[in-house]
Amino acid sequence: MRELPTTKKEHIIFGLMMCMGMVVVMMFFNLWHSGLLGKMSSLEILFQFVLCFIIAFLVESFIVGPVARKIAFSLPFDKSNKILGVLAMSFFMVMGMVLMMSIYGMISASLAHQPSSASVWSTYLHTIARNFSLALPYQLIILGPLVRYVFGRFIKGKGSVVPST
Repeated sequence: MRELPTTKKEHIIFGLMMCMGMVVVMMFFNLWHSGLLGKMSSLEILFQFVLCFIIAFLVESFIVGPVARKIAFSLPFDKSNKILGVLAMSFFMVMGMVLMMSIYGMISASLAHQPSSASVWSTYLHTIARNFSLALPYQLIILGPLVRYVFGRFIKGKGSVVPST
């Protein structure tokens, strides 16, 4: 397993990488699911991406990240086992971000005039289930390992990018 961030700067870079990967996939998934993907211009999609990315990064950095870290590392498991630490942290990060960003998604859909006949609570629960069913496997199987690899190779191991002669 590649190295994880240890400094404040590394945490910010790692968070930006993780946030970028999650926002791209989850935003397009939700735009597609709500039928807005084919109806929005490239400029509207870019605006949505930038806005969603900023909100997601702030929520992750100041709310979900600290809470998830506190919960994950308060669990009774061997803290020297990096895999268990990554799994616990990933689960609580995804759970927190899905809970928070599903609210953002519902507000965005409402502003885009995508009314729902269901109650707000019912729509929220459905949105959480739908988003969690994609976000957790995507985080655990694809994005998490990819970001940890890229981070470990190009950020932590800066000197190992250029092969020695």
